[in-house]
Amino acid sequence: MIKKINKTRFIHTAVVCFLLAFSACKAPSLVEREVDLKDLPQNFTNTSSTDTTNTALIQWKEYFTDSYLTTLIDSALVNNQELNIMLQEIAISKAEIKAKKGEYLPFVGFGAAAETEKVGRYTSQGANDANTDIKEGVEFPEPLPNYQFGLHATWELDIWKKLRNAKKAAVFNYLSSVEGRNFMVTQLVGEIAESYYELLALDNQLAIVNRNIEIQSNAYRIVRLQKEAARATGLAVSKFEAEVLHTKSLQFDIQQRIIEAENRINFLVGRFPQHVQRSTDDLLMMKPKAIRAGIPAQLLENRTDVKQAELALEAAKLNVKVAKARFYPSLGISAGVGFEAFNPKYLLDTPESLLYSIAGELTAPLINRNEIKAAYASANAKQIQAVYDYERTVLNAYIEVANQLSKVDNLEK
Repeated sequence: MIKKINKTRFIHTAVVCFLLAFSACKAPSLVEREVDLKDLPQNFTNTSSTDTTNTALIQWKEYFTDSYLTTLIDSALVNNQELNIMLQEIAISKAEIKAKKGEYLPFVGFGAAAETEKVGRYTSQGANDANTDIKEGVEFPEPLPNYQFGLHATWELDIWKKLRNAKKAAVFNYLSSVEGRNFMVTQLVGEIAESYYELLALDNQLAIVNRNIEIQSNAYRIVRLQKEAARATGLAVSKFEAEVLHTKSLQFDIQQRIIEAENRINFLVGRFPQHVQRSTDDLLMMKPKAIRAGIPAQLLENRTDVKQAELALEAAKLNVKVAKARFYPSLGISAGVGFEAFNPKYLLDTPESLLYSIAGELTAPLINRNEIKAAYASANAKQIQAVYDYERTVLNAYIEVANQLSKVDNLEK
């Protein structure tokens, strides 16, 4: 009767433990969000063309033919500090892939140890050692030394793809950082080109102002001579003098803007302030190449910032799967093999000194899973953030292109 009661209690306890473990393995439900680009226009606002010819596919060295400008860009791609920081971010992401890959492969290590032990005679171990030969005709030495060496291995079986998904997420993060670097290169090329042509425009303005100063100075000198000959009034002299001073103030203003434009380029190139070599050709004679934006859908393929956001979104999705897999049981295997003996000369005796072990371990979260729940909720929130960031990046890319197309169109008019 007692055995039957104990058996019933054991069954009930086992059922309760199973139900607790089963409920512990269940991940909480969270709010999800998918990318919504159904409202992406078929063409840009200032054109109804569906021509897929896209200037973005042209390499910058083919688009910009000014040798001074291409030299500045080449120098910036090597020396720009922000770009070099991004290269180190890529190196960090690449190292993270190796780290994640190593987590789902077996870990094998080597170990060796030596120790000596003296136990009391009036203990169970001491009494056994005193009445037992460690080897036929050889008593236990006192104190007892022990030498061992061998290999040990541990391996977590990736039954829920937790480790593989973590590795894939690291790959997507790496690819995202590469696209981030490509986008930074695009931005850097654009900023240098914009500042360079602004500098040429300022040179052109300064030349015009200098010519005006020369003309106005000659007129001022003439009107002064006329005043001395009583053929002009003092008011006329003051008027011409004021015009000369006003134009000279414009000259100083343009010179300051030239210095600032040069230093902006120097900063992008990664060097201290110095004169920027540039073309002396007439800016008005430089006709820019035609720009073809293609269709908005091509932004998803050609814009590196859009690619970066898309890859970051894929990494965020995988991180959610990794966090969810932590609710499930994990299976690990550990094993070891080596040799152990009280005397080094017996270490390699086989099978007497041979030792080995193998064990499997199944563990699952049961109580106090707050950290796992919080990590899962955080990963899901970051995924939703990545969705919004992707949509924002696409929207920003569309608006940027639309604004630039409108600017070019208005300048041509």
